[in-house]
Amino acid sequence: MNKLENKIALVTGGTSGIGLATAKLFAKEGARVFVTGRRQAELDAAVDAIGPNATGIQADSASSADLQRLVDTIGERAGRIDVLYANAGGGSMAPLGSITGEHFDDAFDRNVKGLLFTVQTALPLLSRGASVVLTGSAVGIQGTPAFSVYSATKAAVRNLARSWILDVKERGFRINVVSPGPIRTPGLVELAGNDAAAQQGLLDALASQVPLGRVGEPEEVAKAVLFLASGDSSYVNGAELFVDGGMAQV
Repeated sequence: MNKLENKIALVTGGTSGIGLATAKLFAKEGARVFVTGRRQAELDAAVDAIGPNATGIQADSASSADLQRLVDTIGERAGRIDVLYANAGGGSMAPLGSITGEHFDDAFDRNVKGLLFTVQTALPLLSRGASVVLTGSAVGIQGTPAFSVYSATKAAVRNLARSWILDVKERGFRINVVSPGPIRTPGLVELAGNDAAAQQGLLDALASQVPLGRVGEPEEVAKAVLFLASGDSSYVNGAELFVDGGMAQV
């Protein structure tokens, strides 16, 4: 039997990278998958790639109105959420001395405020036994040059999970964090700009810091998210699962 047979899943930020890989795997494992993205063309392409069990809903996780519309739509079409993967987010680099208010607000709005209100808005639809998975990052426990604000947002995500499992302990669902290391995604390579050589240089530099000697692939993170989403992790709650090739563990 498929691990998510007859489950209703929501993946935010599901149009590329880890979100898209996870949505594909959820659908393959039997879930009916709702995915979000900010741009309609990319959302349509993702739905085509995921297959007939996917529904795309254009939404920006930093917008409370979009989140309410998203949850209302799922409520009307499916009636519940069994798996919530709060994955939407992102960030850019800026060293201390160059951090602006706009840089700070963008990172915290997307990675903390958006994630928080995604989960809170979805609370009425979360079924007993549901699984909530939050996207953290290995940099949440590391010092990283020019990436302090992004890293701080991911440290915040980690603590939200610790606290929330106490808030919802009577509701009978689990909240965990998956924290990737360097993964070959559009969001990562774009940190190096549009030059292919610079992008490859970034990947090579990151790979040199990983005990496994390579960067990861989105599908490898998706498998970890599936574990946390499914009954295989039925007694795992409030945990952080690193998918980083050992980078943050040494």
